[in-house]
Amino acid sequence: MNDTALAARSDRPARPRSSKPNGQWKVDGTEPLNANEAWKQEDGGLSVRERIETIYSRHGFESIDPTDLHGRFRWWGLYTQRKPGIDGGKTATLEPEELEDRYFMMRVRIDGGALTTEQLRVIGGISRDFARGSADITDRQNIQLHWVEIENVPEIWRRLEAVGLHTTEACGDVPRVILGSPVAGISVDEILDPTPQIREIADRYIGDESFANLPRKYKTAITGHPSQDVVHEINDFALVGVVHPELGAGYDLWVGGGLSTSAHLAVRLGTFVEPSRAAEVWAGVTSIFRDYGYRRLRNRARLKYLVADWGAEKFREVLETEYLTEPLPDGPAPETPTTPGDHVGVHAQKDGRFYVGATPTVGRVSGDVLLGLADLIEAHGSQRLRTTPHQKIVVLDVEQERVDSLVKGLEELGLYANPSPWRRSTIACTGIEYCKLAIVDTKDTATAAVAELEKRFAPAGNAGTDAENSANELLKPLTLHVNGCPNSCARIQTADIGLKGQLLPDGDGGQTPGFQVHLGGGLASETRSEAGTGRTVRGLKVTADDLPDYVERVTRRFLAERTDENQSFAEWALAAEEEALQ
Repeated sequence: MNDTALAARSDRPARPRSSKPNGQWKVDGTEPLNANEAWKQEDGGLSVRERIETIYSRHGFESIDPTDLHGRFRWWGLYTQRKPGIDGGKTATLEPEELEDRYFMMRVRIDGGALTTEQLRVIGGISRDFARGSADITDRQNIQLHWVEIENVPEIWRRLEAVGLHTTEACGDVPRVILGSPVAGISVDEILDPTPQIREIADRYIGDESFANLPRKYKTAITGHPSQDVVHEINDFALVGVVHPELGAGYDLWVGGGLSTSAHLAVRLGTFVEPSRAAEVWAGVTSIFRDYGYRRLRNRARLKYLVADWGAEKFREVLETEYLTEPLPDGPAPETPTTPGDHVGVHAQKDGRFYVGATPTVGRVSGDVLLGLADLIEAHGSQRLRTTPHQKIVVLDVEQERVDSLVKGLEELGLYANPSPWRRSTIACTGIEYCKLAIVDTKDTATAAVAELEKRFAPAGNAGTDAENSANELLKPLTLHVNGCPNSCARIQTADIGLKGQLLPDGDGGQTPGFQVHLGGGLASETRSEAGTGRTVRGLKVTADDLPDYVERVTRRFLAERTDENQSFAEWALAAEEEALQ
């Protein structure tokens, strides 16, 4: 451990004798209180890269030290994937080594979602050569590959780093990828371009030992766009573009958001952050987490629990008095968004060109799709694209006369710029196909549900009812999020319809894949002024096979019972009687 991290040992306030230590470095000292904290101090996660390159890649999977495999590998974006054929009912009963395969998921870190076609082509080539053609766009703007063998990891790193990409701290108890507005620097209506701040934070601090041993994962989001397009309310640290009446364009600071099994929405500190101080403030908040975060119990080790215990006022006081060079001025809150934040469709750029947002189906692409996309973008005169926090892609810098051709080419690749509401607004986590925590399938289940719902709500021409013919327009805001376990990687608590994977009785003494239903959640958007985590209804569960039937039933009930055409699904679901939601 370096001197910066160990500085927390000195001048710490006394802890009441009656309370158990929480592993807060500035309160309890740095003595590890569990095995996970012990190995992080003995030999941090960043150190394992040398062993991967010089030992494990040469001698194979069997040579990997167990602590490296299940711990330090995460600091380099590597998790063992789930062994095929293991039933979801065994997820909680088997040990990690019984669930895991000898293959890895590798997460390519893409800060701000910014990619060039050269970088995209390299990722596509890696997928083709080393990952059986697999590739998923995540809801944190990364690209995940599967079936990676340890023997090939050094070559994959070499290819990525040759074009400015990497997997450093893509997983682990570290600062994860920095979410950034997918339209940063090009949008006609953006408040400010966050790209310089994202780059400064990433360049200065990612891979820095000072922040390589945090209590748990630490998620960052920065946007200057009025649509608030980086899901800031569910990040540990977030900056949202605002205009200060005296100081001009800058950021509103939010801290302590996170979902998992205990959803906490981030809180505003009421401060204004000038762009020149963004990196300093980020380092200050991150240092609070490092020094005061709870380390004894991992299920209490996220920043959201510290923020909940301290409150915004104390958090701001500690930040300003212990970690910043000077206090922050008070600042305004962001205004309610008026446009969608997924950026799907064709939109004008500030330079007269256009950007085109397109959606794959639940984030699932492939190496061939990525390679074809790189060729398509270049053939239309551009070399830039972005991934989004909604499992989408955005192609930048397209001349107006080339837009229609690009849209057609994207659709041929399975990327839709004019998708149905269901294809546009459905996301899914990795699920049981690869994830060791999952209980049920997600990607295939969600894909099948999207296809079926598109059929059921397809416009029927003159023969159809008014509700059928207008459903696509009415349902544009409706979101469907499918998660394979309780951990909410697919953000089930902030969806109109959120589905938490679990096994349900099949009526014959066995079990079948299904979901607990969560309704009426959402983040600040053009349809709601502030975030909320919605509701559950006791006993409301649906099998995977019955998923399209349930979604159709509750959606048609909404269309029939809404108070007016401006009422959103979430507003209706939060107010509806339980019987209407069954």
